[in-house]
Amino acid sequence: MRNLVSDAGPALNRARVLLALLFLFLFMPEADARVRHLLYVAVPGIQNHYPDNNYNLRYGGIGILVFDMDHGYKFVKRIPTWKLEPGQKVEIVKGIAADAARGRLYLTTPTLLAAFDLNTDRMIWQKNYTGGFDRLAISPDGNTLYVPSFEGAYWQIISASNGELLGKLDTGTGSHNTVWSPDGARVYLAGLHHNYLLVADPTTNKIVQRIGPFSDVIRPFTVNGSNSLCFVNVNKLLGFEIGDVQTGRVLHSVAVQGYASGQALRHACPSHGIALTPDEKELWLADGVNNYVHVFDTTVMPPRQIADVKLTDSPGWVTFDIGARYVFPSTGDVIDRQTRKIVYTLRDETGAQVQSEKLLEIDVENGKTVRAGNQFGIGEKR
Repeated sequence: MRNLVSDAGPALNRARVLLALLFLFLFMPEADARVRHLLYVAVPGIQNHYPDNNYNLRYGGIGILVFDMDHGYKFVKRIPTWKLEPGQKVEIVKGIAADAARGRLYLTTPTLLAAFDLNTDRMIWQKNYTGGFDRLAISPDGNTLYVPSFEGAYWQIISASNGELLGKLDTGTGSHNTVWSPDGARVYLAGLHHNYLLVADPTTNKIVQRIGPFSDVIRPFTVNGSNSLCFVNVNKLLGFEIGDVQTGRVLHSVAVQGYASGQALRHACPSHGIALTPDEKELWLADGVNNYVHVFDTTVMPPRQIADVKLTDSPGWVTFDIGARYVFPSTGDVIDRQTRKIVYTLRDETGAQVQSEKLLEIDVENGKTVRAGNQFGIGEKR
């Protein structure tokens, strides 16, 4: 009898362990399962190349569209933004930014700046300042917005909490695109009428550096994490140029090889879209002439073209999810960065292909926002 009991002991213990593991599996979900990775896409988010009939509404309509990144980019919901009255021409969304800590999303149009609560999907406040708005940037601490006037003379410094205008920085350059460095120390300002990239000190709201001159006016651009290099699109170049932030000198001009330049569908700039991966090993470049994105190896200087990905339409922007696993050109194609293949297509609740230059990732855990991506692809190496 003692031998039978002794032999049963280990088996009983194993059974207890298996039952405990089963209980944990059934009733204690993993932490990762509580995190939802969502893509927020503001529409209409591409240029209207048939300006008389609101043609760009066919690419997702009006609102903020949310997609489930964990389940094949399935459409989740549409958050209302602004209504289009009969006979009116729709306003394109010009910029998007988010603050995960406060659960806020910010959008600009040529005439409106608004803040939305990511937990309730409701608009918190809306402003309409003289001069309008363009592609904004938010400070890393979430307190301040740098918002260009609509292709005007100045950038507006605005309180993110209530939209109050705190000041202006007049550059006279046709204010357009804005990048706030990840360390919070610099704000990069690109104007549509200027071939220098300006750098502002957000503690004084004054220009402290000028990088250039580049070969033409600056369009989209990005920077690396150490604030040492900038990568800029310029008019008339299918490619990009590189500037040294410290010295202010232009280092390289890199043209796309094997593809003809010309007129892009939606922008005067052949390459209107540029993004640096967080690890700063690759640069992805929009080609609005040939409907491609081109990939460059940035571990060498000048960067070397290593891949080309055909898209379904003409891109006017490119960015990444937070970890740069996926690449988002503005065409609605979702590209797997490793395979360089289109693996998903953004589609709204009607099945229409969604296109937008204004999108970013928002991560939600237990109902609260915990991380927010960026509309620009910015390097993160310090």
